[in-house]
Order: sequence, then C-alpha cells, then structure tokens
Amino acid sequence: MRAVITVLGCDRVGIIAGVTAVLAESGTNILDISQTIMGDIFTMIMMVDASVDCLELQEKLSAKGKELGVEIRLQREDIFQSMHRI
Repeated sequence: MRAVITVLGCDRVGIIAGVTAVLAESGTNILDISQTIMGDIFTMIMMVDASVDCLELQEKLSAKGKELGVEIRLQREDIFQSMHRI
C-alpha cells in the first residue's frame, strides 16, 4: 500500500529520527520525502510503500507523534488522490 504521511509541529531534535524509526521497524519504505522548517514550525511530507495494515501504522505513528510533540497523519494514496480530484 502506498501512502502519504504528513508531520507538523514545533521544531525539535529527533523528529525525523523518531518517525523514520517507526517506519523502519514496520518495514515501510520511504519513496519520497520533503521537509522544511518555517520559522519554528517543522513540516514533512513523505510518500511511503507500506506492507503493514494502514490502521496499525497510523496508530504507531500517532503514538510517536504524541511522544515527539508533533501531529502525524497517514492517508492511503488512493484515498488521497480521490479526495483531491473532487
């Protein structure tokens, strides 16, 4: 399953390491990644290829997001594409 992951929150050390550790542990491959810091706000968008259940991965990412103080969302690519065609 391909999915879009977004990360948003106050910048701090360890955000990328924390998020990518969850992805690596779940066997999820990062296909593309873009990140920037706007003022003190960290933003990152990733396209990933996951072999695990979407809900399971979202739960793991949400837990990591709470730990890191950021919001992490996962949307399956097909749903993401459909929403933005309307």
